Amino acid sequence: MSVVPPEAPAPAPPGRPGRALDVALRVAGGGVAVVGAVATALLELILSTVRVSGTLVGVSVPLVVVANVALSWFAHEAVGTRWAVVLPATPWFVLMGAAAVRTSEGDLLLAGDNWVGLTMIVAGAMTFAVMGFRQVLAPPPVRRDG
Repeated sequence: MSVVPPEAPAPAPPGRPGRALDVALRVAGGGVAVVGAVATALLELILSTVRVSGTLVGVSVPLVVVANVALSWFAHEAVGTRWAVVLPATPWFVLMGAAAVRTSEGDLLLAGDNWVGLTMIVAGAMTFAVMGFRQVLAPPPVRRDG
């Protein structure tokens, strides 16, 4: 007779429903990162023309850095891959590129003489580059199964 209680059976490894839910959540997280990038890019474009007493104030420059760091971090955590920074970076770059091209009607969102717009593009690109570089160089996460 043993005084040690019998061990409970080990839990079964997650089955198909757990794997499908994980993939669905990762896809949804990637979608949220893309939508967030579009929303913040539009907000940054709107704020790039804010003036106080006729002078550009550059309120969108710190916003672009904070938003891009947050989006990059969220995409990496939600999707769980090192390349996830591409999800928010791609629509952000597309919108910034589209804003810098004159339409057939002559409209232009980011002009070459707008220091805030140019600084915003450089700061946003550098932020995504640094975050992507950090994620690529980070050691692989330690998996804890069970």
